[in-house]
Amino acid sequence: MKTKTAFHGWEIDQLLKLREQQPDLMEHAVRRLMHENEAIRWSVVVGAYRDGQINLGKAAELLDVTEVELRERFIELGIPLRVGPADLAEARPEVEAVRAWFADSERTEES
Repeated sequence: MKTKTAFHGWEIDQLLKLREQQPDLMEHAVRRLMHENEAIRWSVVVGAYRDGQINLGKAAELLDVTEVELRERFIELGIPLRVGPADLAEARPEVEAVRAWFADSERTEES
């Protein structure tokens, strides 16, 4: 029978140091943990969404659900939805993507 071991604050300290010293190793460990543990994946992704580090589409992709499904789930849970860019810097890439799309569609129509 397995016994639970106590979690120590020094372990987090060492993991943070490991992230600085061996980022590839830490990235591998985090990706594996998130892949293997749905509760951790959900918490990390939702936390990143709430902190504005990722958008709804990226959160849905990481959680392997559609954006509509995740939007509905967030509404059920009372998680505020961020709709649209928060500032001009966030909006610029979206504007450029729309401009490029229109330019491509105009070229296609001319052909």
